[in-house]
Amino acid sequence: MTDAAASSQASKPNLGRFGSFGRGVTPQQAKEIEALGYGAVWVGGSPPAELEWVEPILEQTTTLQVATGIVNIWSAPAKPVAESFHRIDRAYPGRFLLGIGVGHPEAISEYRKPYNALVEYLDQLDDYGVPAHRRVVAALGPRVLQLSAERSAGAHPYLTTPEHTAHARELIGPSAFLAPEHKVVLTTDADHARAVGRKALDIYLNLANYLNNWRRLGFTDEDVTRPGSDRLVDALVAYGSTDAIAARLNEHLDAGADHVAVQVLTRPEKLVPVLAELAGPLRLQ
Repeated sequence: MTDAAASSQASKPNLGRFGSFGRGVTPQQAKEIEALGYGAVWVGGSPPAELEWVEPILEQTTTLQVATGIVNIWSAPAKPVAESFHRIDRAYPGRFLLGIGVGHPEAISEYRKPYNALVEYLDQLDDYGVPAHRRVVAALGPRVLQLSAERSAGAHPYLTTPEHTAHARELIGPSAFLAPEHKVVLTTDADHARAVGRKALDIYLNLANYLNNWRRLGFTDEDVTRPGSDRLVDALVAYGSTDAIAARLNEHLDAGADHVAVQVLTRPEKLVPVLAELAGPLRLQ
């Protein structure tokens, strides 16, 4: 076992059972999300290396964890990312989790072998003193899932199913952290939910890493061809009553997840109200 692996297994991150995933969450929203009982906010996209938005969120909260989902290794060099991590951790010890990943080959002109680039980036984070137990890796396939357990606290899979969560847990072992993301539309109207879900999924239906992962999970070429089958959308987007949504999200925990990052597909001003409706069935308090 490497030193990094030993460190990651020594202190698994504690983000609670559920967190909120999104972009552009405000400090006030984060304060309200914390009050509801969610353990973390995950900020998606590929934020710049300076991570200047993290401290204002942590300043307005007391126990909430902030995680990146994800810092892109192609657009955010390791040295300034490490400097940002240390700046944040000095001010708010143990409350920031650095999520990193390789992004998509279709979006990066300089994209090269992603696995090798990810290993090099993790090596640099080691050199710059970012502890393995305070970072996670965006991982879908077996090789990167295993790397996430060896070189970080664990894995943050995106756009997956509880079946993937169960397989990931088998691969990374019981000690590594596992925090899948899952999308939610709070409606009992299946047609509306699927329309919202398809809009959110559209960009990913042309990205090889997601297509390959869905095929590994048993989805057919027809399922993953735009606009995506009902079967695919229903697997990736939870909808229905609050109890039905909570039951679906809990399937990840039953499959071995430590934490589920809940991405509510709604307008920004509706985010906290939806999370509030889900808080009871999710048994956050």
